[in-house]
Amino acid sequence: MRLLALIGLVLLGACRAADAPPQAAEAAKVAPVLDSPDAADIHSYAKPLEARVTHLALDLAVDFEAKRIGGTATLDIEAKPEAKEIVLDDKGLEIEAVSDESGKPLPFKVGEADENLGAPLTITMGDKRKIKILYKSAPDAGALQWLTPEQTAGKQHPYLLSQGQSIENRTWIPTQDSPGIRQSWEARITVPQPLTAVMSAPRQGEPQELGRTRQFSFAMDKPVAPYLIAIAVGDLAYRELGPRTGVWTEPAMLDKAAAELADTEKMVEAAEALYGPYQWGRYDMLVLPPSFPFGGMENPTLTFLTPTFIAGDKSLTSLIAHELAHSWSGNLATNATWADFWLNEGFTSYAERRIIEKVYGPKVAAQQVALGLDAMQKGIIENGGPQGADTRLHIDLEGRHPDEGLTDIAYEKGAAFLLTIEQTVGRERFDAWMRGWFDRHQFEPVTTNIFLADIREHLVKGDKALEAKLMLDQWVNEPGVPSNLAGADPQAFAEVDAAVTAFAGGKLPDRAAWARWNTDERLRFLNRVDRKQSAKQLAALDGAFGLSRSGNNELRFAFLTMAVANRFDPAVPALEEFLTMQGRRKFVRPLITSLAEDAGWGRPIAKRVYARARPLYHPVTTRDLDELKL
Repeated sequence: MRLLALIGLVLLGACRAADAPPQAAEAAKVAPVLDSPDAADIHSYAKPLEARVTHLALDLAVDFEAKRIGGTATLDIEAKPEAKEIVLDDKGLEIEAVSDESGKPLPFKVGEADENLGAPLTITMGDKRKIKILYKSAPDAGALQWLTPEQTAGKQHPYLLSQGQSIENRTWIPTQDSPGIRQSWEARITVPQPLTAVMSAPRQGEPQELGRTRQFSFAMDKPVAPYLIAIAVGDLAYRELGPRTGVWTEPAMLDKAAAELADTEKMVEAAEALYGPYQWGRYDMLVLPPSFPFGGMENPTLTFLTPTFIAGDKSLTSLIAHELAHSWSGNLATNATWADFWLNEGFTSYAERRIIEKVYGPKVAAQQVALGLDAMQKGIIENGGPQGADTRLHIDLEGRHPDEGLTDIAYEKGAAFLLTIEQTVGRERFDAWMRGWFDRHQFEPVTTNIFLADIREHLVKGDKALEAKLMLDQWVNEPGVPSNLAGADPQAFAEVDAAVTAFAGGKLPDRAAWARWNTDERLRFLNRVDRKQSAKQLAALDGAFGLSRSGNNELRFAFLTMAVANRFDPAVPALEEFLTMQGRRKFVRPLITSLAEDAGWGRPIAKRVYARARPLYHPVTTRDLDELKL
């Protein structure tokens, strides 16, 4: 979209919002962006230019026996005067009834289903602008995982957790499940005694004790993308970490989790110094059971975290910096469609390293930049090479599940792009632009075209020589990596890279050096040595450094990846243990896939492990692995 047109639409949105109630006024800000063709979401059936949800109120009960969530969803709608229906996203929901505010039934129809997208839920609302839906979540809802007591740390109570990104929340919430259609929301959740419910919104008061059940209330007064609505229910305890920070987890995990997260308040302060005030009130975290499929999920006010980041020495807490950075990039300014996922993850990966630099120093940040560039190059190879269509930042996901765009291209090429801009224009100038980006687009959906218009207006400012140096269009719309890529600090891993060369000549790293190295240095070594290793070399590495059973899961994964690639039988017991003790998609998907693709040696192992491990894994993880037909 041309800049003048965009400005006009923004002004139009401000005028529309002026006479609206506070919640509607905030939500109305998205309308001008959604008018843009590049903001049309091909992964949603919604027609937001006709009618869109602005507020969602849930009144739900959690049924562990049936493994269902059920109750009502009440939707506030903003629509054109002539609009008589609204289209929602539905993937397997059991809709029992739809009514208006007075209880009068409204006609509804569930359309033909698509394997990835689910089906359109069309409700004939007439002139009504508030509707109530009585429903139950889908059987085997893709967003929800139900754990038995045996699958928890405490072994006494069941556990429920959700993961909505990218388009899974339509399996338990009837709304317009598109990142561009921001909605405020509230919820009343009833759970069995003595369990605790937490959600990605501030809790309202103390829980009500209702005999055999407890009722919790939550309210998010800011408009958020629907994928950021999250719930967890279990035997949970809380510990404050700082004035605005704290951690929830199972009681047995609380001491370890709190110790690992002790620097969180410092990270919030560092992020605010870079990008402006933290807008969400509290920054709490929930350390989940090990089945959680991602490292972390940036749900507002309550980041969800895998326990696999707990190493005992804070060496993997860059994960926290990443999820915290999403409080600006992703939660404040959100990709309008999944084709522009890089606007969430590229910005966040860049910001993560800036936060790490402030808290842990320039050396650690420089090392993480170098590891990120390594990951980017690997991601390019995995996505078709320098000419691969999926190595573009703005990608084409037509006919595909949006999770196919969840690769290191969005994260690491996006971060490398911003680093390149920073090094081209200077940090002070770039920081001013980036902080302004979040100020100008807070609580709004954004697109790549909006990014390009904004950076040209507020940073390039008509400087043709600078425009040529930045190569903006090449970065976002062309495959591979442009020639102006900012390189890593060559001294970041000088000692480690020398050890890699020595290992190729048959010399193990010095034990004293290994003990001195931090996790990033050890990862650099393991990821840089030749992928093809003899059994003798792998045995020597494992014997010297205990990698196959390391308490640091990133190191363990790096070594087991090499072990699988080289059919290293001595590592198989440790491999099986690793794959059945946690369900983090980053770890289990490549390991099981590599095993499955090795018909002679690995596939029998994959079949044996997957049969045991599948009940542990979240549906987000099993969706891909089931395709291996193990």
